[in-house]
Amino acid sequence: MATEDTKIKQAEQAHLDYVRGKIKIAEETTAETITKAKQSQKDLEDHFYDDVRLKTSTYEGQMETGVSVRQQQQMLEQRQNRWQSATRDMETLQKLDQNAYFARIDLKEDGEAQPEKIYIGLSSFVNPNDSDEYLIYDWRAPISSVYYDSGVGEMTYNAPSGPQRVDVTLKRELQIKNGKLTQVFDTDEAVGDRVLLENLEHQSDTKMKSIVTTIQKEQNAIIRDTSSDLLFVQGVAGSGKTAAVLQRVAYLLYRYRGNLTPGQVILFSPNQLFNDYINQVLPELGEQNMVQMTYYQFMRRRVPRLTVETLEQRFDESLTDETQNVTTLKNSLTLFAAEGKYADSLNQTGAAFRNILFQGKVFISKEQINEIYCSFNPNYRLRNRLEATKEKLLQILKQRMGMEMKKRWVEEAVEGLSSEQIEMLHANAGRQRTDDDRDARFLARQVVKAAFAKVHQQIKRNRFFNINQQFVNFLRQVPELVNLSDWHVTLSEWQTSVRATVKRFQNGKISIADVSIYLYLFDLVTGKRPDLKMRYLFIDEVQDYTPFQLAYLQWNYPRAKFTVLGDLNQAIFTRDSSQTLMADLRQLFNPDKIRVIKLLKSYRSTAQITDFTKQLIPDGQDIEAYARQGEVPVLAVTKNHEQAVQRLVQTITTNQKAEETTAVIGKTLAECRQIAADLKDRGVSATLIQTENQRLAKGVVIVPAYLAKGLEFDAVVMWDGSKDNYPTDQDDKLVYTICTRAMHRLEIISIGESSPLFAAVNPTDYQLVKE
Repeated sequence: MATEDTKIKQAEQAHLDYVRGKIKIAEETTAETITKAKQSQKDLEDHFYDDVRLKTSTYEGQMETGVSVRQQQQMLEQRQNRWQSATRDMETLQKLDQNAYFARIDLKEDGEAQPEKIYIGLSSFVNPNDSDEYLIYDWRAPISSVYYDSGVGEMTYNAPSGPQRVDVTLKRELQIKNGKLTQVFDTDEAVGDRVLLENLEHQSDTKMKSIVTTIQKEQNAIIRDTSSDLLFVQGVAGSGKTAAVLQRVAYLLYRYRGNLTPGQVILFSPNQLFNDYINQVLPELGEQNMVQMTYYQFMRRRVPRLTVETLEQRFDESLTDETQNVTTLKNSLTLFAAEGKYADSLNQTGAAFRNILFQGKVFISKEQINEIYCSFNPNYRLRNRLEATKEKLLQILKQRMGMEMKKRWVEEAVEGLSSEQIEMLHANAGRQRTDDDRDARFLARQVVKAAFAKVHQQIKRNRFFNINQQFVNFLRQVPELVNLSDWHVTLSEWQTSVRATVKRFQNGKISIADVSIYLYLFDLVTGKRPDLKMRYLFIDEVQDYTPFQLAYLQWNYPRAKFTVLGDLNQAIFTRDSSQTLMADLRQLFNPDKIRVIKLLKSYRSTAQITDFTKQLIPDGQDIEAYARQGEVPVLAVTKNHEQAVQRLVQTITTNQKAEETTAVIGKTLAECRQIAADLKDRGVSATLIQTENQRLAKGVVIVPAYLAKGLEFDAVVMWDGSKDNYPTDQDDKLVYTICTRAMHRLEIISIGESSPLFAAVNPTDYQLVKE
């Protein structure tokens, strides 16, 4: 006689078979739609011009022909859209056929006699024979929040019509593989530990996966928030904050379907390596990826003539304290406000211009440009003043071009044109040749226009405005705008930093701290308009952003709602200034529209690794370890470099036997290059990650700490955790960041005495090995 569990599993398999049968019907219908849409598109392409009325002898006829062609193009686009939409539907159906859903909840609404069965999956699916029967509910649907937020019993969820009270009578977790039911768990928890634990036991991958089957209650709050102007997710390492925020993007695209597109959502990530790591999450959920970039890329594309300080250079600079106070001031909201006031003052005086050149000679002098700039009404706003100056310069150019057309050099240039060149000039202008004086004037105008093209470009692109000199002028004036002593900066120190900036300029370089100041000033003076289309902006690893950068992003995207996530314990670039992050954000956003969600439970690492790493930082006692068991971390103290390398080779060999991905994480890129050379000499294959543009690889990877942020690996070896390499408490955030990359196994190899940071860890929480 079958047990109760067996009966339940058989009943669920029968229901799954029923749903898959309906999915098969939908697949057949969708396949027919794809075939018809493809054929319709092909027929239109084959006969595109059959229905086009070609009339080119008159202007009216050309217009009619253009309209006719456009109508045919629109018809072709409609057929392409129909085919592409059906293809996406087929991809979704095929995913559902393999894994239809992952949960079931039974609930009764007020007044209902029998509970309704709700099956939850990656996408909604309606019975193709009965449009009123929902066989699968999308995990983002309002009703699905019951699964994530509630156990068995009464609860309230937010429906489009308002709060709804329901009685949850059953919560069931279902595991399906290749269309077959493998596991059935009944639970009275919000999300049961058995499914979560099984997902956490897996090995690391080069791509992040979605977490829709194991979303926790606090993560669900992040995903479904729609009211906050600023949602701040403070999550400890491995708490699932990044994964939850990616699910949030998918939820928002679902919730506002038709009113929000992926192009209106932008994510700023810590590095390009991380972008590559997460780029499969949204497609896995059936959504297109949003706009993704790093802050470095955001800056770099705006200053093509300058080389911006790289992530490696920024990290190496952060390891010293020589100019820390100056950098803190440059990164502050105080300087952001001061720059705004300085830009406003340029409306009266102080704007810096450069000569406009033609054929190596001064065409319009900077003195003349300044005179034009200052000649307008005092009530002109900065943007309008520069725009009016530009228009006046274009008028001068037009007048000069009219004068040049009568000169002998132009006549000679026209006479030197070949027949082919003349035909090309007429064709590009869309005019017919007439062989009269009008042709001669036309050709003369084209010759002069080409000759003055660079001058025209200088004016249109504001090249007459000397942004480099203006930026330096601003920095020199900062002591008059800001009380340096409030920032523990002397006048001499500030002047030294300005000279360093000028020297970098002369070499075509600019620091990451300076580039934001540089571009903000350029935008204010030239009247660049902010992006009003972007609706949602996400920042990962926000603790490594400066207040100035955050203010500049808000200025660029004033209508976007911000979601920022990070871990203040991993502030390896900004150090102490990260502690004022929340206070700075309260100045930028309405405090009543700010929501802070803290994630204190770490899911990535085993309990043993989490218990070890949380003792490395001052506030670590608040971190909760998830109850997944493993080996205690190993602290291996070696006598010299050669012994340390031997220990590394031994550890890698052990991990490879367990089929685990090993990341060897060094402090700097130089250190990692040495490790790579040492392993190569010993015949150990490893991938050295040197830039953020590389992709993660299986097997052994060697990566500097600043590129490892946000990533996870089966096993981590922290290279040279010695007192010489990490001598003070200032290194705690860096060491914590490195060690928390490990999922299952952590080893620290120290060359000589280990860092004093490890002395704070209870000796029972790690294994000490002395070589």
